[in-house]
Amino acid sequence: MPGPPPKNPATRRRTNKTSTHATLVRDHDVVAPPLPERADQDWHPFTLQWWADIWASPMAPEFERTSDTHGLYMLAALHDDFWRVPPEKPRVRAELAAEIRLQEQRFGLSPYDRRRLQWQIEATEAAQDRGRQRRARTIEPVEAGSDPRAVLYAAT
Repeated sequence: MPGPPPKNPATRRRTNKTSTHATLVRDHDVVAPPLPERADQDWHPFTLQWWADIWASPMAPEFERTSDTHGLYMLAALHDDFWRVPPEKPRVRAELAAEIRLQEQRFGLSPYDRRRLQWQIEATEAAQDRGRQRRARTIEPVEAGSDPRAVLYAAT
């Protein structure tokens, strides 16, 4: 007896997707909240640039204003401390970098974190056109009876 027929591949495929699955858009209207005032000093210029960059990034629409903003404020303070550590204290700088890396995971700020959260950034028209052109390219057929190794040569 041959046994039961194979299952349809669509029914065998895993369907458990994470609840965070999202396609992120590059153009959005999210406005960055202002960084809180600091009593002791102004924000470092690199921290200000980082703050503007994350709120202009495709991940910004995924941030919850009520809860995520507080975590991002703490992350901004870590970034600021990182840039202010003097070069003669590399251990402190390494500890801050490690903590920044851990905290950034929560917000999908690296390609690996976005992959883990199943966030995809929407492809632009230019990227889609390049993909269509690449798929449309055809390989020239080799004439029957010709040796394809004839085009090989030794580089000198």
